[in-house]
Amino acid sequence: MGLGGCIILIAVGAILTFATDWDMQGVNLDLVGIIFMIVGLIGVATFSSIAKRRRVMVPPPATRVVDDRRHNPGGYSDGYGA
Repeated sequence: MGLGGCIILIAVGAILTFATDWDMQGVNLDLVGIIFMIVGLIGVATFSSIAKRRRVMVPPPATRVVDDRRHNPGGYSDGYGA
C-alpha cells in the first residue's frame, strides 16, 4: 500500500468517525473509523521511513586520483621530435 492508500484510509476513517450517524447492529462505525485512521497513520509512518532510507546520499570519495603522466600529443615522450 502506497502513500495514497494510507491517506485514503485516514480520510475514510475520519468520515466514518466524525461525519456519519449511521447505526448498524453489531458494528460500531466510530470504532471502525478510528481503526482505519490508526492503520493509515501507521502506513504513512512506515512509508516515510522506507522512503527516507532510499534517499541516502553516498558521499564522494575523500581522495582524488591525479594523473602525473604528461601527455605530449605532438611528439615523442622522451622529448625528441617535438
